[in-house]
Amino acid sequence: MVLKHRLILASGSPRRLDLLNQAGIEPARLMPMDLDETPKKSEHPRSLARRLCGEKADAAFRQVKGDLAWQGSFILAADTVVAVGRRILPKAEYVDEASSALHLLSGRSHWVYTGVGLITPDGRLRQKIVETKVRFKRLSGLDIESYLASGQWRGKAGAYAIQGLAGCFVQKLVGSYTNVVGLPLYETTLLLAGEGFDVQRRWVEG
Repeated sequence: MVLKHRLILASGSPRRLDLLNQAGIEPARLMPMDLDETPKKSEHPRSLARRLCGEKADAAFRQVKGDLAWQGSFILAADTVVAVGRRILPKAEYVDEASSALHLLSGRSHWVYTGVGLITPDGRLRQKIVETKVRFKRLSGLDIESYLASGQWRGKAGAYAIQGLAGCFVQKLVGSYTNVVGLPLYETTLLLAGEGFDVQRRWVEG
């Protein structure tokens, strides 16, 4: 089977790669984009997700633009933002950041926004923003202490990974689960297919 298009994933996230693989899609190339993800003053979490996914897709596009070997490829980028109201929670790198985030999320609802950016073979940028509402149970001191000790919070938006131990904290979820993991599969495959990427032809029986 000859596939018409190749996909470049402008991310180094194992979770996003796993989700694409789940959809039967194997990127031809991984291109993590190391950009400044600091929110602008008064920037809404939804706007931040849109801006960053677009900037990552564009950065990857500019890197391969002059390379004949990669012309005609699709470029996919994504960025996930966790927020309580308009307060954006950082991708935790230190224990105190993670502890502060978990105490804030305890017993309340928050929003997870993922921006998906797709640059088509003819250079057009298409974007989709997906949001999911998540409610955590009230976390005990032992919950927080044990989760911090697990290390699963490190580098995660909002200081948690729903597909890991923190799944035990989720009392209610409204919207896309894969969005919270890091890439909303329904919207992503719909976006790809709508631009002519042969999603279903990549599915192989058995």
